[in-house]
Amino acid sequence: MRALIRFGKQPRLRFISHLDLQRFFQRAVNRTGLPIAWSQGFNPHPVMSFGSALALGWTSEYEVIDIKLSAPMGRKRTEDAVRAALPEDLPVLEVRMVDDKHAAPMALVRMSDYVVRLEGENAPTVLEQIPAFLQREVVTAVKKTKSGEKEINARPLVIALEKLDEGAFKTRLMLTESQSIKPELLVGLLSDMAGVEAPQAHVHRLALLGLDAGGNPAPLMAL
Repeated sequence: MRALIRFGKQPRLRFISHLDLQRFFQRAVNRTGLPIAWSQGFNPHPVMSFGSALALGWTSEYEVIDIKLSAPMGRKRTEDAVRAALPEDLPVLEVRMVDDKHAAPMALVRMSDYVVRLEGENAPTVLEQIPAFLQREVVTAVKKTKSGEKEINARPLVIALEKLDEGAFKTRLMLTESQSIKPELLVGLLSDMAGVEAPQAHVHRLALLGLDAGGNPAPLMAL
């Protein structure tokens, strides 16, 4: 049995790295009293994985961790135990119990929703470029990869994009191993179109999404 746990990351912890978050969860699950499954070998650790790593400095209301249990447990008992082991800045928002045949969350992720808030006098000018961006079929960008910099067409990676107010926008971006774009790169592209320096961006993740049986985007916890 496995527990899929959706949790948030509040502003106070936004500069905690993903690696540090992994280490924290390894210690936290030991305090739950739940029958956690452990890996084999010389350095055993709780068997767990994340849906997608959250970049340093971002906040979120839709992080997913997959924890393997060595014995069946009820959803309410699991939720209460995990919530008690985590600080308020990592709130538990949803828990779902699945069997071991259920696909790993990281294998299901296809895209992600964000709200991006911009700071500075250039913010309104940058946001004015959204209609022009959406009308284009090709928006050339330089993306950093493990093997170096790569030129890509960023436009197909932006599934949805809308202005919320004079300082923020909402967007849905592709998030797979071969096709992905970060919100900060999108801000940079809009800024280049506006001919201004890119403003500081505060990124908040709203949802991790996969595809349902009909091929439609659906929240990860519902798949």
